[in-house]
Amino acid sequence: MRNRVQAYAWGSHTALATLRGETAPTADPEAELWMGAHPIAPSRLATESGERSLVELVADHPRELLGTPVSTEFGGLPFLMKLLAARQPLSLQAHPSAEQAKAGFAREEATGLSLSAPTRSYKDPHHKPELIAALTPFSALVGFRSTRDTARLFAALGAARLAPLARALSEASPSEALRLLFDTVTQSAPTAREDLARETLAACRAAAGKPFDFTREVAWGVRIGDLYPGDPGIVLALALNLVVLEPGQALYLPAGNLHAYLEGTGVEIMASSDNVLRGGLTPKHVDARELSRVLDFEAGPPALVPTDLRGLERHYRTPAREFALSRFELSGTTATVGPVHGPEIVVVTSGSLEIRRQDESVRLPPGASVFVAAEGGAYTLSGAGTAFRARVNDG
Repeated sequence: MRNRVQAYAWGSHTALATLRGETAPTADPEAELWMGAHPIAPSRLATESGERSLVELVADHPRELLGTPVSTEFGGLPFLMKLLAARQPLSLQAHPSAEQAKAGFAREEATGLSLSAPTRSYKDPHHKPELIAALTPFSALVGFRSTRDTARLFAALGAARLAPLARALSEASPSEALRLLFDTVTQSAPTAREDLARETLAACRAAAGKPFDFTREVAWGVRIGDLYPGDPGIVLALALNLVVLEPGQALYLPAGNLHAYLEGTGVEIMASSDNVLRGGLTPKHVDARELSRVLDFEAGPPALVPTDLRGLERHYRTPAREFALSRFELSGTTATVGPVHGPEIVVVTSGSLEIRRQDESVRLPPGASVFVAAEGGAYTLSGAGTAFRARVNDG
């Protein structure tokens, strides 16, 4: 597969290039390497007649590449896989459920708003559950923290504009308090929001480096506030769970989960959708009212994705129908992979592995990937290295 790198501003100048064994630092930030058939940046495959887009190949050979069940159910490759490298925080965001995406897309289509319009929230009628598996220590904000803990943090910061929010978080029901917090941050008068952001940043700076239950959270608050001066998203960021994944650990992000990746490199897989509703820390469009309808205002700690080891393959267990992810860590051994019921993508993230299927074989260095068609049976991976396998979730 030949895959396109997306040069978003928050990307790394070194991480993806180093992983692929290429010269670093790169001129442009490399944020994501996309593997799949998403129309924005489809992978290209070598064929007997030359290189072709995976979108075209799937359209021409749906049964052979996808298999009849996947082709019938989804009409295309239902997942998108990425290598992601964050040098600085991404925007605060959440994704709609399948029902919300369908309704939101129809609503915006009816207005005649162009798909490329910067104010467009729904680019397609699909949901976008996603999973991130860490390749390096990976920091992220995921879901609302316990409201009582956030009340303690806000009170300890001592900012006057945070005091009423701290009281609400400690006295009201969690969902009611979090809705009030969200509405205050996103829908107050612009000057009030900017004052809240500046005062919160000043309080974080004053608390940085002092003995404190929330030392890491405050340090990120300073960094976020410096990157996005005057953006009240800093307050929402301080109300979310700060998680640091170790290599191999993963998070699953269902619909309605407010989150932001902060720093690190990982393998990401998601339903093939482009629906993102942003809540701050971005120059892009923020539709606070629509995001409020989509958000899950429950509070509590996030759970790591549970895994099962079956032979040499470690499976990440998630409920998404569109995708499943697993990991191989081989040390001069051979793993038989299968049965194969639908389309798959295999990417190597370290070492060097050979993939063999019947009489065909390909040597994969780090960063290289292959598309495995539904037809053709099981295959093997051999050598010393780490690989991730993406496929449709068959339970």
